[in-house]
Amino acid sequence: MFREMRRKKQALSEKDCAAVLNRGTSGVLALLGEEGYPYAVPLSYVYDGEKLYFHSAKSGHKLDAVRSNPKASFCVIDQDQIIPEEYTTYFRSVIAFGTVRIVEEEEEKRSAIEKLALKYAPEDTAENRRNAIDREWAPLCMLEMTVDHLSGKEAIELVRERKASGK
Repeated sequence: MFREMRRKKQALSEKDCAAVLNRGTSGVLALLGEEGYPYAVPLSYVYDGEKLYFHSAKSGHKLDAVRSNPKASFCVIDQDQIIPEEYTTYFRSVIAFGTVRIVEEEEEKRSAIEKLALKYAPEDTAENRRNAIDREWAPLCMLEMTVDHLSGKEAIELVRERKASGK
């Protein structure tokens, strides 16, 4: 169902893909928008090892697209070092493919936003995170992406560097 990577030597393992998703702080969610146009939107997110979570307003282009067609991809760029003398970049990125749903159940929604809050404010107290969530609860919508396929790739120079260092 999902295409095989053409440059297999540059493919990241599932473990490396998960590490990129855990390190990243933002990515781009791509959906099928209105009139068949792609709709790609940058978002903060959290990855729990199985699913991705995003917060959202309760209405707008993103939710309309999810309701129309839940299939999506989410891309995170881990590294993009420009090497001018080589006319290239030393890149590392991951794309998750899957389906997105609007989290409706209150307990599930709270669990998802708590994961997100912990990722972005890990040093804050649980009480402060809870207060911040409570303040923003009414207009908050949470989205959950079930990952069907992960694909990661890095520049061949990074592959060579990794092999040389034994990682």
